[in-house]
Amino acid sequence: MRGRLLALLIAIALPIGCVTALAAATAYRTITNAIASSQIAAADDFALRTRIWYRGALRALLSFGTTVAESGLSPAQCGPAGMKMLGQVRGFSAVMIRSADGRLCTAALDPDVSEQTLERTARRLRELPSVVPWGGIDLGKAHYDQVEIGSHRYLTVHADNPEATGNGLREALLLVDPEVLESVFDLGQSGDDMDVALVSRDSGVVASRGGKAPESWLPREAHLPQGLERWRAPSRDGQDRAYAARKVAEPAFYVIATFDDSREQAARIQFAVLLLAPLATLTLLCLVYLRAIDRHCARWLRSIEAAARSRASSKRARAALADDMPSDMRSVAEAFNAMVDEQEVRQRRLQTALDDNRFLVRELHHRVKNSLQVVQSYIGLSKRDYRDEARLALADAECRVHVLSAAYRFTLADGEMQPVRVDLFLEDVVSMISNLIRRRDQWISSRIETAATLSVDRIIPLGFLVADVASRVLRRTPGARITLSVVDLDEATIEVALEADRPIAHQEPPRLFAGLLTQIEAVQTGKAEGSGLGRWRVRHHG
Repeated sequence: MRGRLLALLIAIALPIGCVTALAAATAYRTITNAIASSQIAAADDFALRTRIWYRGALRALLSFGTTVAESGLSPAQCGPAGMKMLGQVRGFSAVMIRSADGRLCTAALDPDVSEQTLERTARRLRELPSVVPWGGIDLGKAHYDQVEIGSHRYLTVHADNPEATGNGLREALLLVDPEVLESVFDLGQSGDDMDVALVSRDSGVVASRGGKAPESWLPREAHLPQGLERWRAPSRDGQDRAYAARKVAEPAFYVIATFDDSREQAARIQFAVLLLAPLATLTLLCLVYLRAIDRHCARWLRSIEAAARSRASSKRARAALADDMPSDMRSVAEAFNAMVDEQEVRQRRLQTALDDNRFLVRELHHRVKNSLQVVQSYIGLSKRDYRDEARLALADAECRVHVLSAAYRFTLADGEMQPVRVDLFLEDVVSMISNLIRRRDQWISSRIETAATLSVDRIIPLGFLVADVASRVLRRTPGARITLSVVDLDEATIEVALEADRPIAHQEPPRLFAGLLTQIEAVQTGKAEGSGLGRWRVRHHG
């Protein structure tokens, strides 16, 4: 019963556990997907900010350059105008304007930035692929990069219009201090778990924000994103990190961001809690349920079972009764105890009746034994008055009565019916045959080597068989000597044999002989021929 109740509980808890695991896995996948989406969105947001800033810088450069080119200012006049513009806009460090008619205007806050330096920088930028328009108004060919001049590093914004004519703007170059990108890469509340950088494949890190140096957290193997991408890779400091990147400008100008695993770790912890908490609850319910079953049901059933299996002869055990016993179990226990009481009453009555029957049977067998002894004594007294054949016939009858009397004497030796030992019984039969039937010149002896026993119903016909064969030989053969032998063939079979000391003229045995063999359950293995009087095998059980 306990196993079936446990199986029922498992059948209920298992689907709940599966649904709980599925819900926890779905929640974990949803959370991780949301984290990945937020990381991609963060990289895209920084790339968008960078694009907007560069587009604004490009607009300012084109506006100033167009004004200077179309105003027809000489190089000496445009220099102060350029210095004024650089002083008004934070972060702008140098500017170069080239008009279609060949006029060149330069201005720089850094004395290390000369006109030749600006021309070399512009010449290098013209060889780069132009930035693909991002939408909105096409501002023409533009190039973004960074350059190191002396001990300073600058962001470069370059515009090129080779088709310009007259006083039109032919080329413009702007150098910007990278610190102005700090506002663009403001991490806000995400600064503790994220690092971001603007990277150029050719010139390295342009700008970065975060708690770690970009040389430690950038991917060990450079990865140039073609669009908006997210992946995991080992960093330069050997840690496995999550990255998200978005291209800003061609050919290899992109924003890359890395994130620590705090959110993923929190998601894994949440998944473990969502998965293990219901399973732990179900396990606890199972344990409590099993404890309740054992306390309120199985314990009392074991008590009833132990009482039912009790084999005490005098008084059988009763099922235990207690105040905290459930009413159903108490009803079963009381019914069981009442059944045991009734059974004990019936057993006492049956035992009393059995004792009476045994006494009557013993008395009956005792009276039969006494009656047989009386009959045997009467025959013994009567044969004194007869001679010759009549005397021999009475002797045969007395011998057969003695077989019956001896069988009952041995089987009731201890007051109860019990199997009879073959050796003791046949020795007594041989002794009686020697005293009642043989003449002075005849002899009968025995050689019995067995401890087998037979029931009284089989030992009596065995005695009749021995007496009948010996009597027929002794009556017809003067001077004959007969030997009875009994040996064990195996643990369950004995062999009974009768043999004379000389060849005997054998006669057909009486019809009663076959009935005796059937009652003994014997098999004849040797016929009466020559000096052999017969051989039989008898199976026994002890």
